[in-house]
Amino acid sequence: MTTSTKRLIVIVGPTGSGKTDLSIRIARRYGAPVLSTDSRQMYRGMAVGTAQPSSEQLQEVEHHFIASHDIKDNLSCGEYETQALARLGELFAAHDYVVAVGGSGLYVRALCEGMDDLPQADEELRRELASRLASEGLESLAAQLKTLDPAYYDKVDRSNPARVVRALEVCLQTGLPYSQLRTGTPRARNFGIVKVGVDMPRDILYERIDRRVDCMLADGLEAEARALYPYRRLNALQTVGYREFFDYFDGRTTYDEAVALIKRNSRRYAKRQLTWFRRDSGIRWFGPDDTEAIISYIDFGES
Repeated sequence: MTTSTKRLIVIVGPTGSGKTDLSIRIARRYGAPVLSTDSRQMYRGMAVGTAQPSSEQLQEVEHHFIASHDIKDNLSCGEYETQALARLGELFAAHDYVVAVGGSGLYVRALCEGMDDLPQADEELRRELASRLASEGLESLAAQLKTLDPAYYDKVDRSNPARVVRALEVCLQTGLPYSQLRTGTPRARNFGIVKVGVDMPRDILYERIDRRVDCMLADGLEAEARALYPYRRLNALQTVGYREFFDYFDGRTTYDEAVALIKRNSRRYAKRQLTWFRRDSGIRWFGPDDTEAIISYIDFGES
């Protein structure tokens, strides 16, 4: 356990739960900058679909890893860990607290615990798999993963192209099952970590998600998706809100069907996020407006 006085306040929870607003309130309370642990908000050109903080929110508090990378960068969890820890070192030099906020479980894990020492991506192999994904579809790659690593195949979200392709990439690159290379051993950090989860009754969360999608549409989600359409095969764009509009642009669905699918898939994503974070016994759960209780927990370990 670290004896450092530096503390990382980690705020997690499902999409639409109010993490961004809460993170700003907490950051202002501690005079802290905010570092995003969202796997998509770091990319430029995706402000609406990834619900990046507004310009007003960005002016309220110093933010990092928001619109900081090009969509072609394809930042892996391991690369994110390296870059985010380097940035944290800079931030902790000037601040006692940093607030990390986001709903991407693997990126939260990378920041707090570290990722396994998997091989660096082979760009030629990655291009080959991306081409196969486009021509053969995800099921074909998942079937090959099942052959090479049935244990990981049984656990992976097989609707997530990034997870399937990365696991298959490692299997082909090393000749070993991906699951065999994942030790899951946490790495020591030289700062303290306190984790706060945001949740609410499921019916209220789903209503919030539906309203949020309506706001995204009013803010120009369709136009943003059209601008990104030429890059639709990139990993960064295998994301709810864009995939459904890409199918609409390709004539596979109607506009109304695309909107309904965005809402449904957003709700399903929120459910998967909660399932992931509920496995972490180190997270203390609160409602999005329980600011004072959260501050008490951060300061005294009480709620």
